[in-house]
Amino acid sequence: MLFTAKLSDMPVEAESRVIIRFQDCDPLMHLNNSKYFDYFFNAREDQVSKLYGFSFEAMFRELRTSWVVYQHQIAYVRPARISEWVRITSRVIYYNDDTMVTEYFMTNDLRTELKTVLWTISKHISITTGQRVPHPQEVMDYLAATCVPGIDFPALHFNDRIHAIKQELAADASA
Repeated sequence: MLFTAKLSDMPVEAESRVIIRFQDCDPLMHLNNSKYFDYFFNAREDQVSKLYGFSFEAMFRELRTSWVVYQHQIAYVRPARISEWVRITSRVIYYNDDTMVTEYFMTNDLRTELKTVLWTISKHISITTGQRVPHPQEVMDYLAATCVPGIDFPALHFNDRIHAIKQELAADASA
């Protein structure tokens, strides 16, 4: 079973609170650019396991499929600094029969300052052939339940999305 949570109980957004580690920083005490990917992917793996009961290993074993990264788009808005507590949010913003787009963003602990935004486009593949394959119905149901509604990804520009996230944070802070 890929998912242990009920579809109706699955939130569309996941958040983790983490500390920026000394070992991951450059001499200017900023999180090294390549380490943002580790922080985002580790957070997402923990989030989907906790919130949805999902295991990448189970997908690999049961369906003989996996998602592979096809493309990234990242913006470093403000640096994350050594020993700083940050929040990492992840959410699916688009999917189709064989593609998923995950949006990640990092903020300060109070969620008042945007630090980084990442879009990751993943393709669903057969681990046997290495070729793209359609998502099975169970995965399509999960994606439908967890995809952020109202985002027209094909018409969306990355920089406009950064602006929209900043507006979301400002609205949350003033509420």
